[in-house]
Amino acid sequence: MDFWPEFLASSWGREFVAGGFGGIAGIISGYPLDTVRILQQNSKGGSACNILRNVISKEGPTALYKGMAAPLASITFQNAMVFQSYAILSRVLDTSLSTKDPPSYKGVALGGFGAGALQSLILSPVELIKIRLQLQTRIQKGPREVAKSIMKAEGFRGLFRGLGITILRDAPAHGLYFWTYEYTREQLHPGCRKSGEESLHTMLIAGGLAGVASWISCYPLDVVKTRLQAQSTYPPKYTGIVDCFRKSVREDGYAVLWRGLGTAVSRAFLVNGAIFAAYEIALRCLFSNGSIAEENVMPARE
Repeated sequence: MDFWPEFLASSWGREFVAGGFGGIAGIISGYPLDTVRILQQNSKGGSACNILRNVISKEGPTALYKGMAAPLASITFQNAMVFQSYAILSRVLDTSLSTKDPPSYKGVALGGFGAGALQSLILSPVELIKIRLQLQTRIQKGPREVAKSIMKAEGFRGLFRGLGITILRDAPAHGLYFWTYEYTREQLHPGCRKSGEESLHTMLIAGGLAGVASWISCYPLDVVKTRLQAQSTYPPKYTGIVDCFRKSVREDGYAVLWRGLGTAVSRAFLVNGAIFAAYEIALRCLFSNGSIAEENVMPARE
């Protein structure tokens, strides 16, 4: 039995692979801005332009890609799981759905909520390592070395520091994320949710706006998460989510909860437009070859 023809013959297999392509496109297109965002959130201030200029002048342009190996190594599986979980949950949770109709907007939001919660289990340790790598200044360690140092100091549990707030951030944000995408693409191209046919222009705009909406909705939680996961001293400065929130606001005011938002929004539009466009295009290519794949696997099934 050939694994790939069998795997790609199923709709969930195609969704999984297409989601992986979307994740890779998103990471490559937006990683430099993500590095700038992390530096802004964990600093005492400074514009994105100044931080960008300082990083490039001190360490060169490649410094903007520090830590990319960690999310890139896992993003294929992570994003594939998100899109596949969303596709399944959005239909399962929509009890009024017929087999030929797209999920209702309620089903879309619930499916996104569930997918966001599930992906946090993978994303939390990956983002912890990524943040530590992005904040390195002198001694440059790789992902494996950072992971080992965390486990040595805190044990295996230390890799999941920030899991609770990652779930709080991602579950509602993903519900809004997928809802915004489906609603926007339908407004830009009426009937496309049922026909599955829309332009690349529609995919890019709908995906970009979905990313912007989700990031604005959860950004204060993301700032707190970054500060919690950036702690590398023991005992840590912040003992938990509430403590981090209180101390951050007391030291820097409520404005700290929105620090780096402009960078995050710019990145979100670029990255999520790329993610959805890559996902939709890959999915169509895979489905267009579906009949070939099914012909290849039929003898194996028999």
